[in-house]
Amino acid sequence: MTTSTTNDVLLRAGQAGLFDGVRASGISGIWRTGLLAAATWLLLGLITLRWPNKEVGFSDWAFTDEFGYAAVAVAVLLAVLALSGDRAGRVAQLLRPAGQWLVAAPLLLGIWEILTAKLGVLPTPFFAPPQSLIEVYSEDWRRLGISTGYSLRLLVHGFAAGGLVGFLVGATIGWSRVAGYWVHPVLRFLGPVPASALLPLAFFFAPSSYAAAVFLIALATSFPVAVLTWSGVASVNKSYYDVARTLGASEWFLILRVAIPAALPQVFVGLFMGLGAAFSVLVTAEMMGVKAGLGWYLQWAQGWAAYSNMYAALIVMAILCSSLITLLFKVRDRALSWQKGTVKW
Repeated sequence: MTTSTTNDVLLRAGQAGLFDGVRASGISGIWRTGLLAAATWLLLGLITLRWPNKEVGFSDWAFTDEFGYAAVAVAVLLAVLALSGDRAGRVAQLLRPAGQWLVAAPLLLGIWEILTAKLGVLPTPFFAPPQSLIEVYSEDWRRLGISTGYSLRLLVHGFAAGGLVGFLVGATIGWSRVAGYWVHPVLRFLGPVPASALLPLAFFFAPSSYAAAVFLIALATSFPVAVLTWSGVASVNKSYYDVARTLGASEWFLILRVAIPAALPQVFVGLFMGLGAAFSVLVTAEMMGVKAGLGWYLQWAQGWAAYSNMYAALIVMAILCSSLITLLFKVRDRALSWQKGTVKW
């Protein structure tokens, strides 16, 4: 190889390395969306702190300064992460996919703050600024926490009972023609009836208001679980049973090791639907007779015109429901690892 050829090779290698370095610096450079998010959070903080609140019927909204300083602190944190690039580590990697939401959130909070605390366009007490939620969570956290615990206990009892009954009923009518002949018409007739419509009967026949609430939640949960379990068991490919029988499988083996595993994807879909129905019945049941819970808390807040408390309870309820669905998806992905990622949440 001649000297000129060697120099050309080295020059090309150097240029390739330079281009690779440029590409790497572009990947690990400044997070522009993060800087934009930091600017919007800073703007929210300045609006909250510098723009005086409009006094309507009382001295001022509490925790206004705390809310403003918290927004400024978020702005500083996002700016540091945005300027750090890859040096920010795992935190920046987790936040970058949510970059546009980090920009939209302070804009929405700013509009909310201006329309309520600053201009008073939205009338009080029906509408309150974001800092009112801080006041509720800091001063009424004990009552709200106890209500959340009671609701979670009631939901778990009702959902577990309804899921178990619905699974057994669905597997039975999906496997047995006799059970399908007698039970399926009853399920089609009574299943679509809203569980809340049976509220008076449940409270009359149940020994306690808690038992009535558990029954109603279980009833709302069991219908979608039963229908989808029945559909899953009935739609299993008949060749699976033929192969298992050829190998000497018993009737119970066919049910427990062939039919039910094949129907599990639809069973979990029924559980997801049942959980949503259980939450709607949970609020109704707690409003009617249970002495504690998020539904009771909502009714209490409405009775006292404490709408900030009502909004705080709704946020807690949304977080609780979303967390339980996420947990159910984790269980599903673990039980059905071969189907992981086919259903998104």
